[in-house]
This record gives sequence, C-alpha cells and structure tokens, in this order.
Amino acid sequence: MKRNRRISAVAVLALAALVTGTGAGFAATTTPSATPVATHAFDTAPATATAPTRSFQGTLPAPTGPYAAGEDVIHLTDASRPDPWVPSSGPRQLTVTMVYPAVPGTGTPAPYMTLAEAAGVIQRQKLPASSGVTPQNLSSVTTHAFDGARPQRGKYPLVVLSPAYENPRMTLTSLATDLASHGYVVALVGHTHEDNGETLANGQTPSCAICDDPALDFDSVAASRALDVSFVIDQLTHGNTAWRLAHLIDKHEIGMAGHSLGGAAAAATMIVDPRVRAGVNMDGSFHPAPMPGQINRPFLMLGTAANHPAGGHDTTWEQAWAALGGYKKWLTVTDADHFSFSDLDLLHQEAGFPTPPLSPERGVVITREYVTAFFDQTLKGIHSPLLDGPSRNNPEVLFQH
Repeated sequence: MKRNRRISAVAVLALAALVTGTGAGFAATTTPSATPVATHAFDTAPATATAPTRSFQGTLPAPTGPYAAGEDVIHLTDASRPDPWVPSSGPRQLTVTMVYPAVPGTGTPAPYMTLAEAAGVIQRQKLPASSGVTPQNLSSVTTHAFDGARPQRGKYPLVVLSPAYENPRMTLTSLATDLASHGYVVALVGHTHEDNGETLANGQTPSCAICDDPALDFDSVAASRALDVSFVIDQLTHGNTAWRLAHLIDKHEIGMAGHSLGGAAAAATMIVDPRVRAGVNMDGSFHPAPMPGQINRPFLMLGTAANHPAGGHDTTWEQAWAALGGYKKWLTVTDADHFSFSDLDLLHQEAGFPTPPLSPERGVVITREYVTAFFDQTLKGIHSPLLDGPSRNNPEVLFQH
C-alpha cells in the first residue's frame, strides 16, 4: 500500500476521532500504519448505549494580525470542464471560502461549515447521538471570521489554500483567518467529490466519490486540483463577477499552500501555472515530485520530523528539494503529527481526545508564523529573520537544509 493512500485513510480517521471519541481512530492519526486501517473509527468502537453523551464546542484561535478576517462563500462553475470524478453531474462546480482583511467590529460571526456539510461528516463517520456532536455544534465552531465584514482599503496578495485529501476546505480555517489578518486575501478551495461534502450553489452537498477507491491515482488527483486552482485564479483576477471584493486582490502577487495532498497540489499548480509565484507543502508527499526546471520560484517544505526529515522514507521530498530551482526551505517540526498543520488536532483536544506530544496550540502557532513569514518574504518583499535559521522561540522547528 502506498504511503499516501495510508495518509488519506488516516485523514478520514482523524475527522472521525474528532467526533467519535474512539481510541482506535485517533491512534491511527498519530502513527500511520503499514497495514490498511478501518474506514470508520466506529468499525471497531465499543457499544455506546451506556456511554455518557459528550458535549462538543470548538473554538479556533483568534487571528494575530492587525486586521479582522472577513468571509464570503462563493460558488464557481467551470463550463469548459466536466467534473473529473462524476462526469454525469455536469460541469465542474467548486465552493470557495474567501477570507480577507476586514475592519474590526463589522460583519456577523461566520459558521465553520454549513449544516449539510456537518451532517455529511457525521453520516460518513456513522456517529451515534452519544458522540455529543450534532450538525449544529460542528457547524458552529468559533472561527473568528465575519460574514459580510467591511473590507480594508487597498490591494493584497492572494493565497490559495488546498486541504488534505478527504478533508473539507474549512480544516485550514485557522491559517486562512491569520493570513487575512496580516494582509492577504485567501481562497479556501473545496475540491468537490473529494471529501465529506462541499455545499454547492444548488444547495446540494455531494459526498466523496473517490474516497473508497483503493486504486486511486494520486498524481491524477493533484493534477485535477491544479486545474481547479487555475480556474479559481482566473475567476478572481478577471473583474468582480466571481466575487464582489475581487478588487482587493493584487493579481501579480499570488501564492499557494496546501496540507497533505493539498501540498502536492501546490507544486502541481506551480508547474502548470506561472502566476503562482510561491508555494508551500505542509506534510504531503509530492504527486509527482517536480523535475529540475519545472519550479524555479520560492517553495517552502514544512513537515513533521517523523515523516519528513532529510534522508527520510518519503523520497519525494529529497527529489523535490534537488529539483527546486528558486528560494527554498525545508523545515520539520518535532513532536508534530500529520494534522498539526490544520485545525484538526486543536479540535481533537477540545473534544477531549488524545493529541500528539506537540500541543495543538503550538502546531497552529508554528504553522501560522512560518507560512506567513514565507509569504511575507516572497510575495511582499518583507525579510523575515524567522526563515534565516533556528529560532530560540521555536525550538521545535528544525532546518533540514
């Protein structure tokens, strides 16, 4: 079994662990196994008839920059391209969360996800009522983003975010809101039919069409995501028809970051779309690793010390490092796990489940600080000493090269 198929299965279990409380699911998130894992944490869960009902209330950390985070959800349809996973559904439809620098004190609190998206998570993981998780409390995780908030004046670099395979776009909300607070417009792309569900313009929330395919070609998924992202960039940089606030975007300064398969998608997008000037891969294998000459722009590789040390078992990182021709950094984080770079470990902790040795709060802080520093340096031209070498304030972060 390929390591990335294991990681994708682990991704399902991580979200299951968030909302089930079963030990088996979370154990799989901390140390990926060489053998297949259960599709649902509940497959091995004990009977819950007598278990007390758990109450879940999630809160993401507030953004750290001078601006508030405004939020809009937009729906885009690529009429030139059929859906790659369900062609019978018609043209490719995408849901994108736009997060932008906003004036503090304006707008209304934005939900974490729609009720239908939350219900999709609960249904796929077969959660009983005793889990304490409902569509209402899962969708109402505090995000510190505000619907309809008044935008700040000016133009800002655009950063596109792509989530892990089988994880919905909102699992990168902590990073998105912080980037917006530091002066970036962020596009969180939901890749339809690749996770528990993204609510589309017609109100439907289709489930994952490819998650249970054991022969899935991840190179193809990354390439498909690159087409998604290029289309989103097209729509956001040609007038204001796709998004009412598109005038905020500096179309000459565009970056992309992704978690897990989303990180592979960042590299795949940079190979085919020169508008993306800087990229970040957060703990994902490359699908495939870039060849010399394909990416001569800045790239940050940020991963777990367990999975991605120099000379480690993921040879795609060594291949990518040798091929990257621009400014580049390879950093690893001690005691992190695969989900330290998303919202999931923090939500696991708030739900009362085990977490990795690196505290979830530190995972969020490190991810925010280094990704923001990288884009500050590569898109805004602001030098960040944080990227020069080891930091006394961040002893967990190791510079591999």
